[in-house]
Amino acid sequence: QVQLVESGGGLVQAGGSLTVSCTASGGTFSNFAMGWFRQTPGKERESVAAISRIGGTSSYTDSVKGRFTISRDNAKRTVFLRMSSLKPEDTGVYYCAGRTTIRTVAFTEPNDYNYWGQGTQVTVSS
Repeated sequence: QVQLVESGGGLVQAGGSLTVSCTASGGTFSNFAMGWFRQTPGKERESVAAISRIGGTSSYTDSVKGRFTISRDNAKRTVFLRMSSLKPEDTGVYYCAGRTTIRTVAFTEPNDYNYWGQGTQVTVSS
């Protein structure tokens, strides 16, 4: 059974930085493509960043390009999302997602993933 556990959320001022992490248990982590999604009340879950199973390919939504960095440490079974120059509109619940694949692509749609964490709240104050 694969489980994903996020950590590192919290309250930060606009312009600040925060890193959220997601650690997986179960399965072979290097076979998991991983993604970060966020959701705010009344809105659909949106892709923020994604990374391929080996880490050679990544993808970002336009609003976070140049500010967020996704990375992974397969030995530690962990994926990270480094967020900088944070804006109030970055506020939301951040979810980690994973899927097994033999492809080296970064998946960006929620339906691409079959494993989800419980989410961690990120709040950016103005």
